[in-house]
Amino acid sequence: MQQPRVSIITVVYNSVTTIEDTIKSVLALTYSNVEYIVVDGGSTDGTIDIIKKYEQKISLWTSGPDAGLYDAMNKGMEMSSGDYFWFINSGDEPASPDVLNKVFSGSSTADVYYGETMLIDEAGNEIGLRRLSPPEILCWRDFRRGMLVSHQSFIASRKVAGKYDLSYRFSADYEWCLHALKHASEIRNTRLILSKFREGGMTRQNIIPGLKERFIIMVKNFGLWSTIMAHFVIVPKFFWYWIRNRRF
Repeated sequence: MQQPRVSIITVVYNSVTTIEDTIKSVLALTYSNVEYIVVDGGSTDGTIDIIKKYEQKISLWTSGPDAGLYDAMNKGMEMSSGDYFWFINSGDEPASPDVLNKVFSGSSTADVYYGETMLIDEAGNEIGLRRLSPPEILCWRDFRRGMLVSHQSFIASRKVAGKYDLSYRFSADYEWCLHALKHASEIRNTRLILSKFREGGMTRQNIIPGLKERFIIMVKNFGLWSTIMAHFVIVPKFFWYWIRNRRF
């Protein structure tokens, strides 16, 4: 069976210190059917020079103003031709060169693949696994307990992926993954660490507005009472983890 085409999309803006590591890690993948797309928001710090350094190996790239992170992600999907979308944004990396070979090693395909996420520091050193661990079996209702799977460790087929809702500035990725899970016929746990996520960035800097947006999305999908009840569990776990580990 022919391997599915995976469109890996990197969104970047003024990330001269991290973009090269991300590009090199994607280009190191041994999977034979990858399309690599880089969407730059009009960087002015040298990021574009690094992209140009690798442009012969990048399938497509563009640079120009956009309406933010999620608008750039939508642009990347519009530029793509793959069967699957995998977002590895600047600072993030695939977990290993052969990770996609392992994901698509079976004789059949699923609508969504998910796995674990390894956190790394600014120097690329491993910190530990993400606070929230993905369940053995995942369905869209599980996201009532929060974003159990990191966006970087979520690979969705074109059939179930929608556009990012630009009315959300910080949590449109949560809504996007939820939409994909709702429309998926088969959701497959890879039982692999799929990605490395660099701590910091927009998510950490905007944790409070991001959580507010996520609450609104949860109410929309699960109802107010169910969302309030879920937060009696989510909030204490969140703060207890922060007290013990001093990280989210």
